[in-house]
Amino acid sequence: MEAITDRPAWKTLLAFAIIYFVWGSTFLAIRIGVHEVPPLLFAAMRFVVAGAVLFGWMLAKGEHLPNRRQWGSVLVIASLIFVLDYGLLFWAEQRIASGIAAVMLAMIPAFMALAEIIFLRTQKLTVRLALALLVGIGGVAVLMSHSFDLGGAAIETTGAIALIVASLSWAVASILTRVLPLPESKVMSSGAQMLTGGLLLVVAAAAFGEFRGFHPESVSRGAWLALLYLIVAGSIVGYTAYVWLIHHESPTKVGTYAYVNPVVAVVLGYFLGGEALGVRTILGTAFILVSVVVITTAKKPVVGH
Repeated sequence: MEAITDRPAWKTLLAFAIIYFVWGSTFLAIRIGVHEVPPLLFAAMRFVVAGAVLFGWMLAKGEHLPNRRQWGSVLVIASLIFVLDYGLLFWAEQRIASGIAAVMLAMIPAFMALAEIIFLRTQKLTVRLALALLVGIGGVAVLMSHSFDLGGAAIETTGAIALIVASLSWAVASILTRVLPLPESKVMSSGAQMLTGGLLLVVAAAAFGEFRGFHPESVSRGAWLALLYLIVAGSIVGYTAYVWLIHHESPTKVGTYAYVNPVVAVVLGYFLGGEALGVRTILGTAFILVSVVVITTAKKPVVGH
């Protein structure tokens, strides 16, 4: 007999729509905010509030606090994801279009595959995987190179390097989450990481002098609305939808957000943010997305001990 499920199809469609379109739109919201609020401070505002809500929600539901070892792991992961990855992303979006930033971060699965090959040894470097990695690197080269005459300026070098480091940081954090002791509840773990990361970003913002000369009253309504959108839709609603999906759908299906988000970000950046969409952007995006699709859909060969 077929298994009977009481899960309405609309819930699944809504959850996918959220991680596809809401997460894809957060890149434009970040760009709007960081042009008025210092980037680390803007990121800190987002994650302190969102993290406090998720963390508080879990405590109210009776979830146990992380133990000492788990807090140590939370600190490591939060430093890599929120301070390095998101901190660099927010900083880079002062210099790079939001759509391009999303495309550059789409390289995270490629870096994760490399980490699995080099450090975990849970994947072999097959011909298919090697070609996919080369195509992805080629896409980054198209976006960054001043040599290709493709129309439109190459992306700013320091911003591009920051995004590459951000992608590497996320990939390393993803690998570490498999081996470090973390709370069993994914939402508690995420809330603790988000809140810790937000507080670390406050410290980083202070260390870089971002509080000096910052006047909240001079920030436009649009920037505050962008922050509210990032907190509620991007972090709280988006992450809740993601956690729900990974408990009800295959990881491969859920992972498709990795190559839908950049497309959404590029389209929104063009139509709503006035960002350029020339041959360089289209070609570089296509190369990177082909690379990501091939890498995320490849079956992992069994690696012998």
